[in-house]
Amino acid sequence: MATRQAVLVAMAALISIPAAAQTQIKPGFNLFSTEQDVEIGRQSAIEVERQLPILSDRTVQAAVDAVGGRLAAVIPGTKFRYQFKVVDASDINAFALPGGYMYLNRGLIEAAKTEGQLAGVMAHEMAHVALRHGTNQASKAYLGQAGLGLLGGLLGQQDNGSTSKVVGAVGGFGLNALFLKFSRTDEEQADVVGAQTLAKAGYDPQDMVAFFDVLRAQQSRDPSKVEQFFSSHPAPKDRAARVRNEMKMLKISPTPPTGGFRQAKTVLASMPPARTTQQIAQNRPASPQPRTYPTEGTVGTVEAPSTTFQAFVPRKGLFRIEHPSNWRAYPSSDGVGVTLAPEGGFVSAGGLENDLVYGVVVNHYAPFLDDANEADGRFSFQPAPGAGISVSRTTLAAATNDLVSQIVRTNTSLKPLADSQRTDTIDGQPALSLVLVGRSAVTRGEERVTVFTRQLPDEHVVYALFIAPGQDYPALGATFNHMISSLRVNDESPHN
Repeated sequence: MATRQAVLVAMAALISIPAAAQTQIKPGFNLFSTEQDVEIGRQSAIEVERQLPILSDRTVQAAVDAVGGRLAAVIPGTKFRYQFKVVDASDINAFALPGGYMYLNRGLIEAAKTEGQLAGVMAHEMAHVALRHGTNQASKAYLGQAGLGLLGGLLGQQDNGSTSKVVGAVGGFGLNALFLKFSRTDEEQADVVGAQTLAKAGYDPQDMVAFFDVLRAQQSRDPSKVEQFFSSHPAPKDRAARVRNEMKMLKISPTPPTGGFRQAKTVLASMPPARTTQQIAQNRPASPQPRTYPTEGTVGTVEAPSTTFQAFVPRKGLFRIEHPSNWRAYPSSDGVGVTLAPEGGFVSAGGLENDLVYGVVVNHYAPFLDDANEADGRFSFQPAPGAGISVSRTTLAAATNDLVSQIVRTNTSLKPLADSQRTDTIDGQPALSLVLVGRSAVTRGEERVTVFTRQLPDEHVVYALFIAPGQDYPALGATFNHMISSLRVNDESPHN
């Protein structure tokens, strides 16, 4: 009987044990006040931004601010006013200064595959700030120089001028290694608090683990791109396992993403290649960085076009066209044309501009502008040798031939597809179309370009180019048909 009672008591004790609570981590030794953290961060940020190029783009900044704001609202520990900026550098790296000044390299955003992965890195860096790891490192360094007398709290009673003096003694403001290089214990603490923050903010901490895999893959392909990250963020032992273990103690209720991440990635993909941190330090231009592809004919991961559409009208109002709502519009600088593309539609092949391998271009074209091709008000046109283009006597056909000739001159792999010429109508007016095919210099697979032209009253044309890998063209038929059917042209709009 006694044995049975003992068992029941033991079972009751087990039942009453609460579920494991999340890990509690306390900030370490620190000679600085939280106000001094902010002052150190502010002065350091001034020096940082004198040395590093800060990217100024509203779409990218809005995406980073949205993720950062969501995390800042729930991060435990000391509350700071976090500020987020993007550095126009290709290295995969991020760092945060005391007081909440955070910098994300453009290369980090480009490497992240999801908003959750970006949030995982940001939560980790914010955890360093909340746990005051930067000034903890500076405190230990200064204590080693100044002696134990500082333990009386004298530093905390000094004004900001004295703070500057102390920071100067341990290496100064700016990119001070004491504020940016942490121990493996610091890294483990930041992982744990970062995972807790992700869960509270509605992200899945598994995204943090997934980005560890991205870093390892990048390290095997191009170690220089993550060298700076690993030098300042030494990986703790069993890092992924530690985060997964913490996840078991967290309540994870994922909420929808903020929504700006994909747009930010598309904007970055359309920009010229960023320089490495080393090139920035040496004031050298960026090296060509062609994108690699896993298999022939692919263009990376391109999301299927949305079945909902939104309209675009250029600044000068020459036309109106509808495009999938998950594509972005890149208006031409003259306010006449536009390029419409999904995320991943632009790739770098080492040239001055990124190549469009997936998207639509709509613009104005003025044929035969060279006086040598004009006589007595009538046009005399000869296509480029070997272009395989049949010249018609009609003005629209001649203008189309001239446009296509220019395209194949600058894209020598493209040739007109036999018997692809069609007569059509656009916005109730005569139009022509034909298909160009060739082997893409970027993807190494077949590329297709369908050319539509519609004449304007002054014998110029509005043209639309529908561009995609050959293997993807059948699946895009409904999208491209909707877009060209939606094209409306304003014949009165200025376009010269």
